[in-house]
Amino acid sequence: MVSRLTRRLLVAAAATALAVTASTLTRNPADAAVTLPPAHAKFDYQIGGAYTPPAGVQVVTRDRTATPAAGLYNICYVNAFQVQPGEQGQWGSDLLLRDAKGNLVIDEDWGEPLLDLRTADKRNRIAAKVNGWIDGCAGKGYKAIEPDNYDSYTRSKNLLTAGQAKAYLTLLATHAHSKSLAIGQKNTVELAGDRTSVGLDFAVAEECGQYDECGDYVDAFGNNVIVIEYTDNGRRTACSQYGGTLSIVQRDVDVSVPGDSGYVRKTC
Repeated sequence: MVSRLTRRLLVAAAATALAVTASTLTRNPADAAVTLPPAHAKFDYQIGGAYTPPAGVQVVTRDRTATPAAGLYNICYVNAFQVQPGEQGQWGSDLLLRDAKGNLVIDEDWGEPLLDLRTADKRNRIAAKVNGWIDGCAGKGYKAIEPDNYDSYTRSKNLLTAGQAKAYLTLLATHAHSKSLAIGQKNTVELAGDRTSVGLDFAVAEECGQYDECGDYVDAFGNNVIVIEYTDNGRRTACSQYGGTLSIVQRDVDVSVPGDSGYVRKTC
């Protein structure tokens, strides 16, 4: 015969188990079991070419085609919303965004065609390809993903919407988390308030010091913000405001490697 004490203990244990289960089921996507980049860590941005990280660097971003830096926290850069120059033939023609005249919509600054996110079918097909790249990042040992050009809808001649961009990035975030990878929001400060619903874990902010936007990222992501500046003024501003809490680095716009004439790397 079960005593009253035993019954009480069993009831309490069951209640605890139910509470834990409910907590797990209602967990936000951004709370997945992933490891975030350490906050206020020394950082280097190496998407233009991999090289031996400077002394003291703890976090490195490299292109998905590169090998991670040994012993560091590595973020895998993926051009998720636009097509790298020379890779247009790797995409289905109908997945490239075209205007009413049938012309490709191009990011003129970098010569990159935009991907067409206007229907759920196209978003799923594009995500399937990019998620394959994410799998490659996981297989190489990267800890996080940096999907670039979230803001491509602002360059789409009003053909794409913020809602379509968020729906597509949610697909990537869900897949990254399934591989135990953190995923960052790249720029697009106007959508930072949606980071939880999309499933984003940290931010990578270019020139937030230059344009007085760092505080907006901090409001959404706390200290889980990596800042990349391309001017002395932007670096000085970011460092004066957040040098004690955020990861901040200044690089040259081409993100070149040491030995190149334009190479720049400065910190706070």
